[in-house]
Amino acid sequence: MQTALVQYPDNLTLKDLYYFMLAPTLCYELNFPRTQRIRKGFLLRRISEMVLLTNLILMLTQQWILPTIRNSLKPISDMDYGRMMERLLKLAIPNHIIWLICFYTLFHSSMNVAAELLRFSDRQFYLDWWNAPTINDFWNRWNMPVHKFALRHIYRPLLKSGFSRLQASGAVFLLSAFFHEYLLSVPLAMFRAWAFTGMMMQIPYSIVVAKISKFDWKFGNTAVWISLIIGQPIAILMYWHDYYILNYMPK
Repeated sequence: MQTALVQYPDNLTLKDLYYFMLAPTLCYELNFPRTQRIRKGFLLRRISEMVLLTNLILMLTQQWILPTIRNSLKPISDMDYGRMMERLLKLAIPNHIIWLICFYTLFHSSMNVAAELLRFSDRQFYLDWWNAPTINDFWNRWNMPVHKFALRHIYRPLLKSGFSRLQASGAVFLLSAFFHEYLLSVPLAMFRAWAFTGMMMQIPYSIVVAKISKFDWKFGNTAVWISLIIGQPIAILMYWHDYYILNYMPK
């Protein structure tokens, strides 16, 4: 069964607006690709995954992450680099496991639930980021809704305006760094710029990884995974230390 295509200005309705707000995409289209029906079995599997994995994330965080970061406060305050490194490596493994579970829960289970309910047929929410040979390739494959938005509304318009590829990529990283910091600073009610700095540091790091990848893509892929495994625990420890100092240390 085919439906008639919507033409401007017939799309200027609340129904069309709400559909766009709920659909798992950031790029507006006059006519989104639609499926014929809602697959109830597929939908129930994705909902079950969301429930089970969300509880698993909470359990692992409470049992594995929180004790480690609580025990990290004194080494960081004392600038005990040996114990700081030990705590960092101890945190890296559970953090990475939880991060991978969060990825699956958000980009596969949750987005597919939204897409199935709305009969939204574009299910390209991620590509094979785990095989990315460079940092740029990782970001191009990791979060496709955001990637497509940045490509359509930031990167390509900057290229058309005469900016270089490096400048356009830098602008995308800058915006991404801002939102990463914003999503942490607002809930924590403090501004420390660790996430912003970490994101911006990926610009020079991406240049180094790109050169390494020219010799063998596997070396570049290893460098990408190292940044994922080590980078996040560093940010977690920094934010935890500053949050504790700000809220629990005597004035």
